[in-house]
Amino acid sequence: MRKNTVAVIAFNGISPFHLSVPCAVFGEDRTGACVPKFELLVCAVEQGKLQTSAGFSIETRYGLKDLSKAATIIVPSWRNPAEAPPPALLKALQKAHQRGVQIVGLCLGSFVLAAAGLLDDRPATTHWFWSDELAARYPKIRVDSNVLYVDDGSIITSAGTAAAIDCCLHILRQRYGAKVANQVARRMVVSPHRQGGQAQYIPQPVQDVSSVDHFAKVLDWTRRNLDQPHSLDTLAARALMTRRTFTRRFKQVMGMTVSAWLLNQRLALAQQLLETTAKSIDAIAENSGFGTPASFRQNFSRAFRISPSNYRRQFRGN
Repeated sequence: MRKNTVAVIAFNGISPFHLSVPCAVFGEDRTGACVPKFELLVCAVEQGKLQTSAGFSIETRYGLKDLSKAATIIVPSWRNPAEAPPPALLKALQKAHQRGVQIVGLCLGSFVLAAAGLLDDRPATTHWFWSDELAARYPKIRVDSNVLYVDDGSIITSAGTAAAIDCCLHILRQRYGAKVANQVARRMVVSPHRQGGQAQYIPQPVQDVSSVDHFAKVLDWTRRNLDQPHSLDTLAARALMTRRTFTRRFKQVMGMTVSAWLLNQRLALAQQLLETTAKSIDAIAENSGFGTPASFRQNFSRAFRISPSNYRRQFRGN
């Protein structure tokens, strides 16, 4: 098992987009960008050329036997939630889990992990459209359809499409920190960080462009000034909106409450400061707007199940 070897499962009928997500994050040569090089193995479930859902075929020299080389195995999707995955694939995933490999199910890939029994008694997610199906078929899973991804240690699951990118960037950040993940995100022209708890489906009606632009500017200003105290009333005033209008607009655009968004932004900043600076815990608490070190430690530990000091120690150890 090699630390920087990532195996991606491919199969007949695979969506090219879903296959491309982990390939784009872990398989691109980014020489000169200070990004660690990964060995990417696209491992086929079936032998021979694989037909994609887009009508063209792909071919790889790797198969299920090559999963033994990987420290991370990603199931990027599955062709049909109602179809049972092949026993050989399930057995390979079970063996990998037993030897401590990180297993990731993106979108409908969660159904494959569920069929292997890897999600029993765990929190997990999938594409919101199929979450009820996942919960009904596998009642032992604590399905959460309102998040982008769920990191449960050695098992990670995500929602579909863009959330799969967020999940892969999360894995990259987890292993090498915010700077590396942000560089990869910038190359891919995607948002550098979205917390897993953000809503995956946000019903957003067409809105007045000038209003959205001004609203976005307020959020950008808030991100740059997280050390200051913010509230629903102060942000609404800065956006030149009533409290009620701002609340409605915020929920439409962000899919969460103002307080939840502020907490996510502060936690993300605190992670970055812990990873990239030698600032004290007290200074980080102040810079990220938590008010007191005690409040910072409490919120950080609740969100990530690890103390700020241990998080820094663990990251530097990696």
